[in-house]
Amino acid sequence: MPPVSPAPVVLVTGAARRLGREIALALAAGGWRVAVHYRSSEVDAIQTVADCARLAGAAAHFHADLEDESAVRGLLPQVIDHFGQVDAVVNNASTFEHDSAASFSFAALEKHMRSNTGAAIVLAQALHAHVLARQTAGAVAEQTGRFAVINLLDQKLWNQNPDFFSYTLSKAALEAANTMLAIALAPQLRVVGVAPGLTLTSHMLSDEKFAALHALSPLGRSSSAADVAATVKFALDNRSLTGTTLLVDGGQHLMKFERDFSLM
Repeated sequence: MPPVSPAPVVLVTGAARRLGREIALALAAGGWRVAVHYRSSEVDAIQTVADCARLAGAAAHFHADLEDESAVRGLLPQVIDHFGQVDAVVNNASTFEHDSAASFSFAALEKHMRSNTGAAIVLAQALHAHVLARQTAGAVAEQTGRFAVINLLDQKLWNQNPDFFSYTLSKAALEAANTMLAIALAPQLRVVGVAPGLTLTSHMLSDEKFAALHALSPLGRSSSAADVAATVKFALDNRSLTGTTLLVDGGQHLMKFERDFSLM
């Protein structure tokens, strides 16, 4: 009998807390071995690893500052050294700091572009090189659509307002890169965007305000963390998806919001 292939490995950036954690847990429950990336939340990352391990049997945490190109370039090799392979990357981590057209600066734009755009592209580049090397070495058979990069975007791109100016620009650039990478990295990699609506509350919103804003959509509810995680898993599983973005927002992108949710 042929040897049983090991469970696939996925690197999820920003997986220690919040939405990244939910994505990591959902993929672990689906049989993926999970590399949990974190920047500063080590204690939370260790807990996420423990919870993933109970579901998948294998998980580990990896530190990197995604604003630092050398750290980003060293991240995938660390995961490969630990697990022996990587099959997918979910670019979930984001810098999300407020600025406006009036307060915009080169420094603010660069900070967001480094972590939100540049890091995602470098990780896609690294995964592509890794998959090519495995195929050249005969370590993996040609399996069209098996390997993928999932980029977390934002419904704001289809429903723009001027708040969080640099953040929005960085996500718009990543959405454009989504298309270019899908062309450039095929057939080895698929590249798919997932764009949530208002999903989790923050220190800027009371529970009551969050509930009211969450209901502002044609369907009467925006996305839950479980909705987004399920969509990421679907995008990884569906081997025909590439070069497109799945909007998971209850239709919020169809409505016009003059301000960002946190400032409404």
